[in-house]
Amino acid sequence: MSFESRRLSLLPPYLFARLDAQKREALAAGVDVIDFGVGDPDLPSPDEAVAALCEAAKHSKNHRYPPYRGTLEFREACARWLLTRHEVRIDPETEVLGLIGSKEGLAHLALGIVNSSDVVLCPDPGYPVYLASTILAGGEPFRIPLLAERGFLPDLSAVPQKIVERASLMFLNYPNNPTGACASASFLNEAVGFARANDMVVCHDAAYIDVALEGPKQKCMLATCRDKSNIIELFSFSKTFNMTGWRVAFAAGDPELISALGKVKTNLDSGAFMPIQTAVIEAMQKCDDFPNRMGEVYRERRDILLPALAKAGIDAKPPRAAFYVWGRIRKDIGSATLAEQILARCGILAAPGVAFGRHGEGYLRFSLTLSTERVREAADRLSRVSF
Repeated sequence: MSFESRRLSLLPPYLFARLDAQKREALAAGVDVIDFGVGDPDLPSPDEAVAALCEAAKHSKNHRYPPYRGTLEFREACARWLLTRHEVRIDPETEVLGLIGSKEGLAHLALGIVNSSDVVLCPDPGYPVYLASTILAGGEPFRIPLLAERGFLPDLSAVPQKIVERASLMFLNYPNNPTGACASASFLNEAVGFARANDMVVCHDAAYIDVALEGPKQKCMLATCRDKSNIIELFSFSKTFNMTGWRVAFAAGDPELISALGKVKTNLDSGAFMPIQTAVIEAMQKCDDFPNRMGEVYRERRDILLPALAKAGIDAKPPRAAFYVWGRIRKDIGSATLAEQILARCGILAAPGVAFGRHGEGYLRFSLTLSTERVREAADRLSRVSF
């Protein structure tokens, strides 16, 4: 007999686990692999944050259970960050909740608001956790296509009315993973209006909101929709301050939604380690320019990679935000097949677009989170082949 629940059998294979397996196989065969697969910043977290973490960890009082919602100091710092950087006013007592990374927040949110008969609107292509969290919460995912001809924005008017009537939650993510697309203020307002008109929650995953490569920075949803009703927005320090391994983020928005997410977390986790919260406070207060400097680094890497991809037969528009290049494959070949060919011929690992959903087929995603020198080496390898 199988001890796994039926829900686990509904989950698609997790993309990054497969990428890790492919990388291990190539390394074992002696290949010098250049890994564009996972969006994990290669440069260190701010020195100020590291120093604050080390100092706070010396004090035994910080080794005990943290407050479930995050310390008041942490929540107040998050509120100041949103006000000064995004012109959003929130109440740190009722409208902010500390998270152990935004991935955890996305999964727990579905548990808090999705019933077994509910539909959840999930972008396709999209971050796999939206689909997985829906399934694990007992909901039914409905994939909304993100197409190039619409700038990778969903056509909400095309969602069937019978689906809309059953939907309790819609996930959105801009700047977008994997496409790198940004959303206008008018679209974000349209999405909120759609959600309110149909009595559903809109969860905006703003993990890349502070990773701007050029041009005006995209506004977060709470900045474009001053009324917080029906809105919960997740902000991650993984990308903002290169803290992927630290596991720290926060949610902001409708107090009722913050409360629902908080109830789940109170029962299932005990909050982020207090020295980590102290370190993030230090980063928010003293390292405001850090994400801007990182944006310059990613822009340089982007501009090195794009011409080489074009020579190899992969077309990509320069992303304005996030740190992904979403390349369209010119030939009629599956994205998984081409990814395997690129690994075999160039020693370069890219993520096949189909792993992010059916509408990701025909694309590859390249993450710019590896050293500029390795990006140059990859560009040289790609410039000598054609697919």
